[in-house]
Amino acid sequence: MDAQLHERTAARIAALAERMLEKRGVAGAISLDQNLKDAGLTSLDMVNLMLAVEGEFDIFIPQDQMTPENFRSIATIQALVDGLL
Repeated sequence: MDAQLHERTAARIAALAERMLEKRGVAGAISLDQNLKDAGLTSLDMVNLMLAVEGEFDIFIPQDQMTPENFRSIATIQALVDGLL
């Protein structure tokens, strides 16, 4: 995957997560490796983020890959998306 596409994927995922945080009253950028729960996302937010990622990238995330580890940070979600594209 080329570097620009890789960066755009991360930016799209970050935008989804940041919109969810804004709804919780938490503004600001999220770093690639920042723990999303520590940033303020709840368990329900994480489920909604998973659904948003599926919609954003027109992918299906298999049940066995819907793990907390795969949704820990922007970087882990990006690795998951890259593997599914």
